[in-house]
Parts: sequence; structure tokens; C-alpha cells
Amino acid sequence: QVQLVESGGGLVQPGGSLRLSCAASGSILSISGVGWYRQAPGKQREPVASITSSGDTVYVDSVKGRFTTSRDDAQNMVHLQMNNLNADDTAVYYCNQIWKGRSYWGKGTLVTVFS
Repeated sequence: QVQLVESGGGLVQPGGSLRLSCAASGSILSISGVGWYRQAPGKQREPVASITSSGDTVYVDSVKGRFTTSRDDAQNMVHLQMNNLNADDTAVYYCNQIWKGRSYWGKGTLVTVFS
């Protein structure tokens, strides 16, 4: 059974940083790649960033230059470093993996940017 667990969310002031992590069990993140998504209050879930099996990364325009995703193959984890956070980044952040034809989601971690 595949399980994804996000961690690292919290409260941060504008301009601050957080590092999110996505840990997997039952799957290998380096094989299939991972996507990061977020869902703000009252809005639909949207993609944020992704890292492929080869380590290539893609970011949506709103986070380019501020967010960086990376992978720790030894720990079977993926991280999302978020810098220069602003109120628009407030959301629940999820990681997603397509593994053996099925889509798996974690339960998310809440990021709140407040002033």
C-alpha cells in the first residue's frame, strides 16, 4: 500500500521560508516522479511544482525563483523549499505520485502566511 506523508507546514510571516517534505512508503519516488499541489481556502487544487524521475523540475510562474523542489533518494523523500513567501501562498500543500497506474495523494500540510 502506497502512503505519502507531507510535513513541514506551519505559520510564517511574509518573506519567510518553509521547507516541506514528502515521504513515501510502498513506492519509490525516484522512479515515477512527484508533483506538488496546493489548495487555498475556497479554491481548487492547483499544481505548484514537479520533479521527474530524471530530476528535471518544473514550476508554475507564480513560484518560479522562490520555490525549489528536490529529491533525497536515500530517504525516499522529496522536498519543497519555499522562500519569500507571501499571503497568496497560504494553502494546504499536497504531494502526488503516479505509481503503477494509480494516483496517490498525501493528506497535506498547511502553510499559513500571515502578517
